[in-house]
Order: sequence, then C-alpha cells, then structure tokens
Amino acid sequence: MAMTHTRRPVPRILLALTVFFALAACGKDASPSQDADLPQIVVTYSILGSLVSEVVGSSAQVTVLMPNGADPHQWQPSAKDIEMLNNADLVVTNGLGLEGGLADVIEQAVKEKVSVFVATDHIKVRLVGEGEGADPSDADQSVGAEDPHLWMDPMTLIDVVEALVETLELANIDVTEQGMKVTEDLATLDNEVGKMVGEISEDKRKLVTGHESLGYFAARYGFSLTGAVIPGLSSESESAAGDLSALKTKILEQQVKVIFTELGTDRDVVDALATDSGVTVVELSTHLLPADGTYRSFLIDLASTIVNALKS
Repeated sequence: MAMTHTRRPVPRILLALTVFFALAACGKDASPSQDADLPQIVVTYSILGSLVSEVVGSSAQVTVLMPNGADPHQWQPSAKDIEMLNNADLVVTNGLGLEGGLADVIEQAVKEKVSVFVATDHIKVRLVGEGEGADPSDADQSVGAEDPHLWMDPMTLIDVVEALVETLELANIDVTEQGMKVTEDLATLDNEVGKMVGEISEDKRKLVTGHESLGYFAARYGFSLTGAVIPGLSSESESAAGDLSALKTKILEQQVKVIFTELGTDRDVVDALATDSGVTVVELSTHLLPADGTYRSFLIDLASTIVNALKS
C-alpha cells in the first residue's frame, strides 16, 4: 500500500513557547519528581514519550500522561492529568483522533495558550486504502481516512523528530545534536527491521489485525492488509457479523495463517473467528514499551513477533 502524501509545514505559530520556557528557567511550582529549573514537556503516550525523551535529553523534563501500555483510543485523563497538561511548557500529542479522551482537554489548553506540538502535523499521513474499510459511511473506516498510528514506521518518526527539533529551537533550546543521533538511530532501525522482514516470502506478507493499527508498518515493509476484526482505525469501533463473515472469506481466499490481535480488541471475537477460519492468533504489544523503555526494542520485538509467526 502506498503512503501518502503531503508533508505539512512546521507551524510557526507557537508564539507563547519562548515565553513559557523562559519562565520555566526562572523557576516554577513543581512536584517532588520534577526539576523546577527545567522546561516541562508533557507527552500523551509512552512510545511517543520515549522518542521525545531521547531528543531532549537533559534539556527538559519529560512526563508521560498515559500509563505504559494503555490504549490511547480509550484512556481518560484524571483531574491531576488535566492540571499537569495545562501547566506544561509544551504538550506533545499524536493527533488525528488517537487520544480520543484528551481531545476536548487539548482543545481547551490551546485556547488557554498552552503550546501544543501535534506529531501528525509533520508527517506524510497514511490514508486508508481501497478494501481496508468496512463501512464507507463511517469516516473512520472509509477510503481516504487518516491513519494516526505513525509510530509503526521509524522513517515516519524521523519527520516528527526533525519538526520537534525545529520547534524547540524556536524556544532557544538547542537539541540539534541529539536530534541528529535519534534520526540516525531510526534509519538504522529501519534497515534492521527491513532485513528481518526479508525472511518472509512476499506471498506470506498478509496481515489480519485486531483493528487497523499496522498500516504504517505494512506500507513501509511491503505487507498487504487483508482486513481487521474491528474494521476501523480505533479500537473503540465495533465489528458487525457481516464484517466478520466478509473477513473470514478473505482469510480463506488469501490463505492467511495468522490473526494478530492487540490491546483493545475483544479476544473472544478474535478467537471465535480464528477457530472458524482455522488460523492461529498471535498477540502484539502495539502500545507497550518493553522493560528498557526504548522505541528500538519496541519495534524489534514487534517485528520479531510478526516475522516468526508468518515465516513458519
């Protein structure tokens, strides 16, 4: 599937950012775990938070709102989370509706002049392709819908890193050196994953997933998306009996051997479909950072699980 398509320019409208960071350097109220002398950056979910931490290093303190492994589609903030977000010098969010429970909170924060960096404003957004969506009347499933799962492609994350570095430079925070190292590491990681995927013959590179979470991975590494148990970009979507029947037909016709399921997908539904179709089920940790807390280990683990399941 081809990626699309328009790189969005880095916004130059973060007018309050420099002021906020200047105030942070002079000191501010902080919890015991915070360094009051550093700018406070709040990131919505763990995988994006890991990337931001690598970029900023010791130049800022990074706090992640969602617990590691939480489903961003379904997570809801507490009053304390909202307060932390509103007091941040910079909020880094995914965008494109991924953090559904934070949408109103972030919108209000923007109105209150909190500086917000939206990762998907700076990438080539993947669009749902023909045959992926189950319900053309549903904007989340229709052809052309924007896919928020950008962290599944390290080369897409390079665009995020470059834009974040530029945004921080507008606030006189120089993270150029760290940013260059992170982009080099992401390119190396991409090469490693490409070699791993090369162990699978092209006729076996077919993905059936819990919901449409692997679109960027598929587009980058030459997989086709056969379908999803929940035919939408969010785990909060629902699957109808007709959708499952159509997916079973695809699985049999394309001789798919594995259904990959992830957080937020009803396992009972997945197991029933797998039994009915005569295929196995493999769980993926699509939102969970491994013990070392690095994006590199996350993607290597994910790719290894997919490769080992499909090459046998």
